[in-house]
Amino acid sequence: METSFHMSLPCLSVTKTKNFYTNIIGASSGRMAQHWVDINLFNHQLTFIKAEKFHFNNPNYVFEGKILPSFHFGVIVDVETWGKIYAKLNEQNLEVVTQTTFLKDKPGEHLSFFVKDPNDYMLEFKSFKDPKQMFES
Repeated sequence: METSFHMSLPCLSVTKTKNFYTNIIGASSGRMAQHWVDINLFNHQLTFIKAEKFHFNNPNYVFEGKILPSFHFGVIVDVETWGKIYAKLNEQNLEVVTQTTFLKDKPGEHLSFFVKDPNDYMLEFKSFKDPKQMFES
């Protein structure tokens, strides 16, 4: 199975970040809003979210009415693998955060949930309805 990597990081300027990755590095951009941009870096999804100078004590943002951690990393898997991981985490009584479908009936529709690792990093598991739409807007 081929997989792609997803990472979300805070940034001070969406415009400057997008410019660096697209014009200097040569990556392409995907979906974008005023406060965030998706970057396709060698078919891996980096999401940069505008934040003030980053502090671990306030690393959240709101997307589709859900409060999500701006500092997280994740993996994009097929729906069968996503379901198996979700079930396994629930069986182990680990706290799964924000299990939902994002961008319902829009390009980039995906299932998502977060879980903290032993270091308190938030790890996201995503499964796109159509993997070809990962960077479409």
